[in-house]
Amino acid sequence: MTVGTLPLAAERPAHDEPARLLGGLHPDGATVELSEHLARWGALDLGPARTRLVAELEASGLSGRGGAAFPVGAKWRSVGTRGRPVVVANGAEGEPASAKDATLLARTPHLVLDGASAAATALGASRVLAYVPAHLAPGLERAVEGRERIGLDPVPVEIVVAPDAFIAGQESAVVNAVAGRGAVPAFQGLTPIRHRGVGGRPTLVQNVETLAHVALVARFGARWFRGVGTEDAPGTALLTVTGRFESPVVLEAPLGTPLDRLLGLGPDAADRYQGALLGGYGGTWVSLDTLGGLRFSEPAAQARAATLGPGVVVLLARRACPLAEVARVVRYLHAQSAGQCGPCVHGLFDLERAVDALAFGPRALGGRLEPVLDACALAEGRGACRHPDGVARFVTSACRVFSAEVAAHLGSGPCRSASAPGVLPVPGTRGSAAGRERPRWAR
Repeated sequence: MTVGTLPLAAERPAHDEPARLLGGLHPDGATVELSEHLARWGALDLGPARTRLVAELEASGLSGRGGAAFPVGAKWRSVGTRGRPVVVANGAEGEPASAKDATLLARTPHLVLDGASAAATALGASRVLAYVPAHLAPGLERAVEGRERIGLDPVPVEIVVAPDAFIAGQESAVVNAVAGRGAVPAFQGLTPIRHRGVGGRPTLVQNVETLAHVALVARFGARWFRGVGTEDAPGTALLTVTGRFESPVVLEAPLGTPLDRLLGLGPDAADRYQGALLGGYGGTWVSLDTLGGLRFSEPAAQARAATLGPGVVVLLARRACPLAEVARVVRYLHAQSAGQCGPCVHGLFDLERAVDALAFGPRALGGRLEPVLDACALAEGRGACRHPDGVARFVTSACRVFSAEVAAHLGSGPCRSASAPGVLPVPGTRGSAAGRERPRWAR
């Protein structure tokens, strides 16, 4: 995905509030330089952060935007005190269907860096690390150097390159990568990263969108933050939308906005799309009817047994074979596993084979879906991390939402669309009849 050309919304989201994080960005994708950032927001006064910011975050109701949606104030309050903490701005964004973090880092990096400095000040941290993909590191280094020249950050910001891997942003994988051990999840036991992480010290790993919101809460306070959104989901959030516009788009909207209104979906949506993926490749497929009744918030998604995860919606066009798309993604997710435990090594292998058979060679299943569902059940809840759980959720929800397509494949063989090039973004794959071609927008 080429962040420099990734558009924002082709049209304004369907709400009247001005954008917060994405307000004032250059239409051509250029970076908001430090002088422009300071002219818009002013220098962040870090003095109050030492005494009031954690309480202000608790009052704001800000939740993490990296996928877990954990309350930020509570997370900061729980950071251990045995040794000075480390703050990590996590911009790895291994989810192929998400581009919000890359958009912030490429286009408004100083808002993220303000939030990281506020976190370091509030927690008394001695190190601040920015963990970002290689292609974003040079731009962020320039932003850091500009801030150093005028002394904006009391703790110097170190850039750490995140590998291009699906699981690279998982909290314990981040700590392992920083330590040079490879970006794979660790067996944590009972000690959280917040108590023992980088160098054995208490470590706050916080998503970069979350830190950008922190920068604004630190400036304007909890009451301002709650000025939009809902009581249980205040503020705004970013959403990466694929399949609705000509190319993927990053939107910002108040939480609680109806998703069909935000996406501009009309009464004919079901004629154009056959389902929607919420939360990315560890998320949940939902029907168009379910999507039409949802509001843009994690509590609303969870009430429908779904999740928005890192803020992802993918609309699947009628022309695509959903089972072929699922098979391509599962193949990728299996290859992206850490390979540290049975559910990843064996469970995802079995699941990949079963889903591949369902999409392209259903005779091998003997007309039964059970081999697919059994493979999901064997992978789920048994891994050292939650990667197998996410893959199983992705597959089981697809079997439910696309049950008609499942029955057609099992009864009559693969549909014509199964041999077409794939439409979901799957990094590093190239063309074949099985849909291994990179999506057009990702070239």
